[in-house]
This record gives sequence, C-alpha cells and structure tokens, in this order.
Amino acid sequence: MNAELLTFKQRFELPELQILSGATIKSVAVGFETYGKLDASRENAILVAHFFSGSSHAAGRYEPCDSMPGYWDAIIGPGKAVDTDRYFVISVDSLVNLNVHDPKVVTTGPASIDPTTGKPYGLKFPAVGIGDFIRVQKAVIDSLGIKRLHAVMGPSMGGLQTFDWAATYPDCVGRIIPTIATPMFGGWLTAWLSMWAQPIKLDPAWRGGDYYDARPPLAGLEASLRLVTLSALHSQWADGPGGGRALAPGGDAGDVAANSFAVEQRLEEIARTRLDASDANHLLYLVRANQTYLPGAGAGAKTVAEGLARIKAPTLMLYSPEDQVFLVEWMHATVGALREIGVLVETGEIHGPHGHYNGILRIADVGPQIAEFLAREF
Repeated sequence: MNAELLTFKQRFELPELQILSGATIKSVAVGFETYGKLDASRENAILVAHFFSGSSHAAGRYEPCDSMPGYWDAIIGPGKAVDTDRYFVISVDSLVNLNVHDPKVVTTGPASIDPTTGKPYGLKFPAVGIGDFIRVQKAVIDSLGIKRLHAVMGPSMGGLQTFDWAATYPDCVGRIIPTIATPMFGGWLTAWLSMWAQPIKLDPAWRGGDYYDARPPLAGLEASLRLVTLSALHSQWADGPGGGRALAPGGDAGDVAANSFAVEQRLEEIARTRLDASDANHLLYLVRANQTYLPGAGAGAKTVAEGLARIKAPTLMLYSPEDQVFLVEWMHATVGALREIGVLVETGEIHGPHGHYNGILRIADVGPQIAEFLAREF
C-alpha cells in the first residue's frame, strides 16, 4: 500500500512582476506545494500546473482527516506514477486563481488589495495571460535553485501551461506531459469560454466588477460554475445513475422556475460546493487568460505555429476521445504539427464517462505510461 502523503501550503512573494502586456503588478504573492525531496543535483524536479478551477493542491492531504486529497493524488506520491520517493514535485497557485477565498490558496488578482489605494483592484487589475502564470512559476523554480526541470505536466489549463513552458523555456524542460489540452483550439472554445463568463456579467450585483464592498454576484457566479461543469462533462455523465430525464425527488415538471430535474440539481450541488471559495472577477480574468493563450508568447512567438516551433522536449500527450472542451481532432492536429518539426511525440487515451474531466478523475488509468515516460532516458 502506498504511504499517505501529507502536505502544506507555502508562500512565495515578488516585490513586482512585469507581465506580458508590459504592465507591472506590485506585491505579487502565490502559494505553492511540494512533494518529495530535491536531490543534490537539483535535477529531479517536476512541475505540475493546475486546471482552470484548480489550485496547487495536486496531491496529498493537509490533515489526515481531510475528506479529499489533491486532484492528481492517484498518480503523485510514494510508489505512484509520479513517484515522490524519486522526484521532487512542485505545484503553484496561478495568478487570478478562482479559489481566492479558500484560506489554503494564495494568489494575487482583482480581489487583492491594490497597495496604491488600499482597496481591492477590481477590474483595475491588469489582464494577465497564461504566459504570466509561468513567469511566476519560473520565479518560484529559480528561488529553489532549480535550473532545469525533469518534466512539466498538468491537465487542461495546466496542459496549456505545460506547452508554454516548453515553448518559452525550451532549454529548461526535459520532457512534457500535457493532458487534456492543446494550443491548437479554435473559435468554438473561445466562444464557450465567453459563455462561462456571461452569467456573471448579467448579474446586477456584479456592478461592472466593483462589488467588493457590497453583495457579490453569487447568482451569476453559480450559473457560471454550472456552465463550466456541464461543458466539461460528457453526456454519459449526465445520463448516468440518477440523471437523464428523471425528475428529482419532489421535483415538479410544471414549475418552470424550479430546478426540477435530477441532473439540474446535481449541477447545482457541484456549483455550490465551489461558490464560497470562488470569486466572480477572478473567473472572468481566467476566461480571458485562456482565450488569449499563445504558447511561447513570453519568448516573442506571435502565432501558435511559431510557439510550437520552439518546442524541443519529448512529449507525451494524454487526451480523452470523449473530451468536449479540447476536441480530439485538435489533439491529433497538434501531434501532427509537433512531429512535423521533429519533436518526439507519444500519445495516450483516457476513456470514461466524464468527458474532459477524464483527465483528472481517470488519470490513474494511464499511470504506468506516465511512469515509464518519466523514467526513460532521452
């Protein structure tokens, strides 16, 4: 049996950060977690980047009594695919992290206090990109004395960051494992991301982002979280036990204003578990960061093709054919584009009823492939 992994949140601060737009953010703070030990050579480090609504809590528990471990606990820990007896694993809370009100999350964003005014930034906080997330991660890595990462990996938005690391710092990354993510996405996903944001903007309590001294736009935020969840899942999940077209207990099909169906109530329950920790403005900033994503932008890339052309690292692309966020044809196109420029690319499929979330909930299915890829000499 694998040993239980216990962890704690650490804090990293930068006096200022110049972001890709040229703006400067003062007093930047993020949280990070580490698992395992850094060896004497400092060459056994693996960076794990998190997904859109996630945090740096990638594995383990803060307390033995915690109900749930980190999201990739199935593969990170002693004796697991990402073996913390062998590797030193680092994960960093993103800028504008969605879970800003979770006491275990440290992040700078629109809900943070602007040191020049003493009030929350709101929409005065500059728009940030995924390239800015990895600039902060790079600063954390540098502070630990790590010159080169054995690997970078992560699911969904974490996969986008994985590609960005390989494109922006190609000589600092030994290999990459982008999971349920590809930089070659189109307008369909850009539009869906806009839909995730729309309920917040329609909530009168949003007040153009200026709500920190008033009632927050919780109705809009809850609706946004439902949309994020539904679009990332698959019809197999929605039609599973207790779902489909079934009425919820006590549901009234004649009440057009109620959440009368079981699947509606399941989405409501999922959204409400995230509501207290989440912030509406932070969700909007994350949406824009994903919409504007370009691998290697921090190194001057102007197109996706230019960014991909900078990648040297052997790549294991893990994807779910049932994914309805990053479509399988986009995955295949990325594999082809990387192979065309001479990158060693392998693939692995993750199946299950959860669609996009298969890359989190079913990641153990490809654990042996991950372990072999990480251990291989290139």
